[in-house]
Amino acid sequence: MQTNALKPRLSFWQLWNMSFGFFGIQFGFALQNANTSRIFTTLGANPDNLSLFWLAAPVTGLLVQPVIGYLSDNTWHPRWGRRRPFFFAGALMAALALFLMPDSTALWMAVAVLWMMDAAINVSMEPFRAFVGDKLDESQRTAGFAMQTFFIGVGAVIASMLPTIFADYLGVSNVPVGGGIPDTVRYSFYIGGLVFLLAVSWTVLTADELPPEDLEGFKAQRKHARRFGVALSEIFGGFLRMPRTMVQLAFVQFFTWIALFAMWIYTTNGVAENVYGTANAQSAQFQDAANWVGIMFAVYNGVSALAAFVLPALARATSRKMVHALCLAVGGASLISLYFITHKQTLVLPMIGVGLAWASILSMPYAILAGSLPARRMGYYMGLFNFFVVIPQICSGTLLGFANKYLFDGHTIRLLVLGGVSMLLAAVLTLFVTDKSDR
Repeated sequence: MQTNALKPRLSFWQLWNMSFGFFGIQFGFALQNANTSRIFTTLGANPDNLSLFWLAAPVTGLLVQPVIGYLSDNTWHPRWGRRRPFFFAGALMAALALFLMPDSTALWMAVAVLWMMDAAINVSMEPFRAFVGDKLDESQRTAGFAMQTFFIGVGAVIASMLPTIFADYLGVSNVPVGGGIPDTVRYSFYIGGLVFLLAVSWTVLTADELPPEDLEGFKAQRKHARRFGVALSEIFGGFLRMPRTMVQLAFVQFFTWIALFAMWIYTTNGVAENVYGTANAQSAQFQDAANWVGIMFAVYNGVSALAAFVLPALARATSRKMVHALCLAVGGASLISLYFITHKQTLVLPMIGVGLAWASILSMPYAILAGSLPARRMGYYMGLFNFFVVIPQICSGTLLGFANKYLFDGHTIRLLVLGGVSMLLAAVLTLFVTDKSDR
């Protein structure tokens, strides 16, 4: 266990180095979010089944994150520390998956690689959340999560724009040939794999970690914790011992991530139909729509990168939960507005609101949660908290396709409206969260 006395205040560049790995993680994550539905549809997926194919992402998170959190809590190496071995191992696997994804020649191959990719990203990403709780005093945690959000935004902006950059400025073909993936997407994923590995390696090599205060006691506890029965009990028994704040945030996260999952899965198909007038994935218009969705996603991620440094100041002036509720409300209204827009340039405007919501989603819940968690189990509870990110995605994956087919008559843009309503509900629930810093 570490105490605040062992946590010196870090400089700007120390915060930079410990967070830089998120640039690579989000680079890969953004390529996945902006292009997976495009890849699946290009390889022949029916839009009604897209949410089912996307289940790979939340299911792997459900299985991987609490286990990795538990293992990293009970890991210590004199040179590599506690969280960094997991950063690096996940980066190696994620880079390989990013190289493989655009070379899929059949739908089943792309789905299989998505499972591999998302598992690997989760192995790298989960310990980064606990890393902030490990290294930073309460007074710097909001800033630490904001720095992560900045790199998430910057990485996602560049990654989301890559297919358009290749098509419009480098003359790379954006048209599927023989039912395969366009070269713009293939080259973007190759670059993403390299960036993921290099950025995470930077954090692994430049950031250090605080050793356990009682190293001998930690070693004895670790031996006990690694017994299979104990580990299983600890991993799943934590549900019964969640802090009150974590339970409250679970409901907020549930409705928040239903909205995000709907946006990531259906924006490409919705924009292609609503604005470009096509549902044919082999057409140039559909691929152009997919590139424009990349620009839209770049905008919301760019806004989140800038907002990351403004939101902590607003939180100090008001409260973290008030800021989070406001951002979610703006994001929900923005998603709903996409239904009424038929000109592609105008689609960029709602992404500003989505970007404000995304910046808050990536920082405020974790900053609120960290203050309610025991230090020695930070990684485990951060991993367990991810259940309330992936469970709504699993619900969405099983139900959104049904809703699209039987309730919305195949008009996927209406699923974005449903997502917006869900995010508005999350905003209301945020007002009932207990934040210890408010006391």
